[in-house]
Amino acid sequence: MPTCRFWRLNRHPEGNTGFDRFLSLEEETLSPLAAGEVRVAVEYLSMDAGTRMWMTPRTDGYQPPLPLGAKMVGLVLGRVIESNDPAFAPGALVRGFGQWADIATLVPALSGLEVVDDSIADPLQHFGALGMNAWTAYVGVQEVAAVKPGEWLAVSAAAGATGSLACQVGRNLGAKVVGIAGGAEKCRYLLDDLGVDMAIDYRAEDVSARLAQVPGGLNAFFDNVGGPVLDAVLRNMAHYGRVAICGMVAGYDSDVALPGPASFDQVLMRRLRIEGFFIPDFLERGAQFLPQLRAWMDAGKLTMRFDETQGLENVLVAYERMLTGKNIGKVVVKL
Repeated sequence: MPTCRFWRLNRHPEGNTGFDRFLSLEEETLSPLAAGEVRVAVEYLSMDAGTRMWMTPRTDGYQPPLPLGAKMVGLVLGRVIESNDPAFAPGALVRGFGQWADIATLVPALSGLEVVDDSIADPLQHFGALGMNAWTAYVGVQEVAAVKPGEWLAVSAAAGATGSLACQVGRNLGAKVVGIAGGAEKCRYLLDDLGVDMAIDYRAEDVSARLAQVPGGLNAFFDNVGGPVLDAVLRNMAHYGRVAICGMVAGYDSDVALPGPASFDQVLMRRLRIEGFFIPDFLERGAQFLPQLRAWMDAGKLTMRFDETQGLENVLVAYERMLTGKNIGKVVVKL
């Protein structure tokens, strides 16, 4: 049997740097494939903030934490090389939640594994405009935040993978978009490349004061962050506004939950609706979103900037870039 390198979680990480203290790159000889399993030669790994919480011991998340000693898991894109499931033929291009490894072994029903369109010119778009971040942006903006033409939509972590797509979905639906991001370069990207109406640098500006300039207040908010940014937005929402909570990255590196927003009283005062949602809630609906996402992508109205790192051995470098906000767009690792 062939050998395979993989990343193993040895200790619960502290903070968002120095992950080599907590994970190690190991090698093993692969076991024979079990009934129902599919083996995938990984071409790309997706670096996603939500996986940081899987490394903690918290049991109150949307899925159980990874046990210490387990192989680290994330979203993978690659080709089937061996299959004991007739729905996944060898050679098929697939995407699903598998190991941070050269070769991932998956049980389709437990990993969201699916065959993706092999005719797309840039296969990375299955992590971009046609990927799960795009599904999340589409559902969050259109369904959860229920954005309507002419309304004001704010997006936090707006230069990241999901946030940049949420900005574009809002724009495509006719909303006026406020992108909140960290740093002048990201704000230029939001204004010049994504066409947002206002960009706010939370590191250098008073977010609440800038948001107060929105006439009539914000009608909708797509939140990836939580923490002080959520507080600033709540104070500047219009009456009957909608808040779609997609992520809480401000607290993913903690073993305990973040305290509630200091401005939570504004939910009552402004009659706001707040709803949290995650990709697992709508994995089975992906085919419904693809026609619209594909049409926007083909028209140049839905794009993704990729931050690419080479080599499985450099996964932790890429992961740290993503968690510390050094990237613009989607962080991926090419194997």
